[in-house]
Amino acid sequence: MGLRGVEQKDFMQWNTLWKLYQEFYQVSLKEELSTLTFERFLNKSEPMECFVFEDGEKIVGFVHFIFHRSTWSERDSCYLQDLFVSPNCRSKDIGKQLIEAVYAEAENKECAKVYWLTHESNSTARVLYDHVAENVGFIQYRKNL
Repeated sequence: MGLRGVEQKDFMQWNTLWKLYQEFYQVSLKEELSTLTFERFLNKSEPMECFVFEDGEKIVGFVHFIFHRSTWSERDSCYLQDLFVSPNCRSKDIGKQLIEAVYAEAENKECAKVYWLTHESNSTARVLYDHVAENVGFIQYRKNL
């Protein structure tokens, strides 16, 4: 059981969890986009990364994160974009370990901060988030193009 960077051989298992994540947020992304996203994780020149959590031979969780510049800091920021743990593996600190791995990677890359968004109704995840980070009260506005 453990945490590691995603590898090419993980695509099918990752994609199964990725679809469950999309289902949770009531979206359905094209398979081509999922393939492109996974390819970005494997491309070392991309600022996008993925860690997975493995239980035996089975991947039971993932975290996606992106490094980017900021107008508010000389150092980069790290956006934790997606976090998902299989429903039957929750409450085992896997989500916390995935977040802490992102913290460690961001510190290694000398980032100023790690931040993320979640839906206000995601009360289960928010219990964890309230223990590992600070809710700074921002509200997201969006216009899809």
